[in-house]
Amino acid sequence: MIAGLIQTLFDTLRDLLPIVLIFGFFIFFVLRGPVVNPGRVILGWLYVLLGMVFFLEGLEMAIFPLGEVMARQLTDPVFLLGHAVGDAAELLDWRHYGWVYVFAFAIGLSTTFAEPSLIAVGMKAEQVSGGAISAFGLRVAVSFGVAVGVTLGCFRIVTGTELWVYIVVAYVIVIVQTMFAPRMIVPLAFDSGGVTTSTVTVPLLAALGLGLASSIPGRSPMIDGFGLIAFASVFPIMTVIGYAQITEFRRRWRRSREVDHAL
Repeated sequence: MIAGLIQTLFDTLRDLLPIVLIFGFFIFFVLRGPVVNPGRVILGWLYVLLGMVFFLEGLEMAIFPLGEVMARQLTDPVFLLGHAVGDAAELLDWRHYGWVYVFAFAIGLSTTFAEPSLIAVGMKAEQVSGGAISAFGLRVAVSFGVAVGVTLGCFRIVTGTELWVYIVVAYVIVIVQTMFAPRMIVPLAFDSGGVTTSTVTVPLLAALGLGLASSIPGRSPMIDGFGLIAFASVFPIMTVIGYAQITEFRRRWRRSREVDHAL
C-alpha cells in the first residue's frame, strides 16, 4: 500500500506540474505581479496534491473493486433466477435484471446529490439568480436526471443495443426542449450536465459499467462497459430544463389565478 501511495504521489506531481508552470508563467512573466499570500497558495497546492493522491488511491483500493463486485453479484444467475443455468441465452432477458436497474437508479441519485461540484454550482446559481433558482431544487433535478440516465444505460448494456441511438434521441429531445425553455435556465442546464461527470459520480459509474459488461454473457467491457457517463451527462440537461419549464408554468398559473381573483 505504501509503495502504491508513493507511486501515485509521483504520478500526481507529474500531472500537476504543467498547471503549476502555466500559473507561474502568467504570474511572473505576463502579469508581472507579486503572489498574494504565497504561504497560503503553497499550502493550497499541498492540499490539492495530497487530496488527489488519497482520492486516486482510494479509487483503486475501494471504489472500482466494490462497483465491479456488486455488478457481478447482482448479475449472478443464482441471484437473478434462483438457480444456476447452463444456457447463457437464459440470462439475456432484460426483465431478469430488475435489481440492477434499482441499484443503478439509487447509486446515480445518491452520488450525484453528494457531488461537490454540483453543490457549488447550485449555491452560485441561487446567489446569482437572487433565489429564483433553488440550489436544492437544482440538485434534485440533476440527480434525478443522472439516475434515469444511468438506469437506461444499464438497460442498454443488458440488451446490447447501440449507444448512439440513445444519445442521438436524447440530444434531439434536449434541442427541442431548449427551443421552448426559459433563456435564463438553458446555460445552467447544459453546465449541470457537465458537473455530474466529476469526482464522486464518474468512478462509481465506470466501475458499474465495466463490472456489468464483464458479467453478462456476450458483452464486451471495452464496447459495452463504457457509455454510462454519457448518459449521466445528457439526461440532467433534460430534467433541469423540464424543472424550469414546470416552475415557469406554475408561476404563470398562479399569476393568472391572482388576476382572476382580482377581477
